[in-house]
Amino acid sequence: MPTAAIEVRRPYSGAEEAALLDAVQEALVTALKVPHWTTSIRLFVHEPQRFRAPPDKGERYTLVTIDCFAGRSIATKRALYQAILQKLGLCGIPADHVKVLLREEPRENWAIRGGLPASDVVLEYDVNI
Repeated sequence: MPTAAIEVRRPYSGAEEAALLDAVQEALVTALKVPHWTTSIRLFVHEPQRFRAPPDKGERYTLVTIDCFAGRSIATKRALYQAILQKLGLCGIPADHVKVLLREEPRENWAIRGGLPASDVVLEYDVNI
């Protein structure tokens, strides 16, 4: 049940926004081995003066924040980071302009399927990969 937020510093066309959302979703599905329907991804477009970036980064600086259940291996996390960089690269965002923040939470900290703790729910995928 990963959720992600993509934060950017410039406006994109509707097609470009869809491509950014698709890029992160494809990376999540591929690397974390989750069904596509379990992801929730949001895009936030900030005015540059409202989203300060490192001084050596430009208007394409992009922050991807992912919240997910705890349990993935470091190898899986590395695969996720590389998949995000590769997919966003296809959207014209240089790898050195992307920062990924992964936050893992125990399943009991998520309420899903009508308010049940995720720890009480049988998932369709394995978290411990």
